[in-house]
Parts: sequence; C-alpha cells; structure tokens
Amino acid sequence: MDSSELILAAAKRLNPHVNGDRLFGDVASALITDVGKIHYGVCIDTGSGTGFCAEAGAIGAMVTAGEYRIQSITAVWRDDSGRLFVLPPCGRCREFIRQIDPMNLDTEVVLGVDRVKLLRELLPEHEWPRPLPERS
Repeated sequence: MDSSELILAAAKRLNPHVNGDRLFGDVASALITDVGKIHYGVCIDTGSGTGFCAEAGAIGAMVTAGEYRIQSITAVWRDDSGRLFVLPPCGRCREFIRQIDPMNLDTEVVLGVDRVKLLRELLPEHEWPRPLPERS
C-alpha cells in the first residue's frame, strides 16, 4: 500500500460526531504493521482530558491484535468545505509510537501523498540523556 492509498484508507474512517461542545471522529488514522496488517483509529475529544488522538486509537487496535511494530502511519482531517488534510503526529503521539517498540523509530510517517519521513527524523532527541559530569 503506497502513501496515497494509506491516506485514502484513513479518510474512509472519518466519521465526525458532535456531542455538546465535543467532537469525536473528526481525525482518523491508518497504520500498517510490519506484517502488512492495517489498523485504524479515530480521535476522541473529551472535556476531562481523557481523550486521545487518532494515532493512539489505531495503535490501541494494533496492540489489541498482538502487534507492536509499525511500518507506516498517517492521520487525516477534513475541513468544513470537504478538503482533506494529512496531519503530522503530535509530540505525544511521536513518543507513544516510539515507546510501543524500539524498532518504531524506523516507522514511515506519511505527511502527504509524496512526503514521508522516518519517525527518528521527527523525534531526533529520543535517547535518555547522559548524566552531567560531576563537579569537584
């Protein structure tokens, strides 16, 4: 599956729903695992801060299926006029992808039809820091 197919697969999962001042399902994510399985998720916005991004939803589905290695991932959103946008993962999601499996630093993050970056390029300072030298 190429980038444009992954983007369209995610777009098919968009299903916005309004509940009061909250919006659910207006961002959708699709990911492909290292064995070629596709998982999907949508965002959930809550007033209590317990919601989650679409990427986290897709990763949850992947982990539920017993998989941990992501080959590629994308997230999409439509504006009110119907235009489709590819969204980069937020910092929390970038770190979440990395922590699921160390090999996920090589995950291809689809940022557009012809734009892909490895997670390690989007999260360059991912290693635990070294301690500072002791002062005498």
